[in-house]
Amino acid sequence: MKKPVTATTEKALELRERVKKKKPNFVRPESWRYKRLSESWRRPRGLDNKMRRKIKGWPPTVNVGYRGPKATRGLHPSGYKEVLVYNTEELKKIDPKTQAVRIAHTVGKRKRAKILVEARKKKITILNLREVKEVVEEEKELTEEKEKQEKLKKEKVEEVAETEKQKQKQKKKRKGRARKQ
Repeated sequence: MKKPVTATTEKALELRERVKKKKPNFVRPESWRYKRLSESWRRPRGLDNKMRRKIKGWPPTVNVGYRGPKATRGLHPSGYKEVLVYNTEELKKIDPKTQAVRIAHTVGKRKRAKILVEARKKKITILNLREVKEVVEEEKELTEEKEKQEKLKKEKVEEVAETEKQKQKQKKKRKGRARKQ
């Protein structure tokens, strides 16, 4: 992937990574105690809640101090600003130096292929390009499996036909023997 133009953005991205490593995994109060509570964050609001009161020994709560640098907010780890694209017309509005494209998951294969071609012409970075390769590989595997199944079916049909012919020949021979006696 291409690196962003400014050095300050690169430094801010590195700083964001360092801050992110130190940031705790914020959990819902007492989610570890009750199975019915998921760990997804909920702000503690109770009057006597230990997390809200920030009592020692209780998990930390979400605060402004854990926030990343302002320069990197909304940026992809590559340093580009993500733009969701549904068709080729939306590629005209994109600046390849600062923005990168993410193709929407509702876009079909045909339109996705057109978007890829246009993006390559304009040298626009595509963030979810790997998904397309996976789809192509899956299609190849599926077609290979279908071909194998078709071959197996043909072989079975041929075997059945051969066994029927042999049975008919045996019946004719049996009928011929019965007449002679």
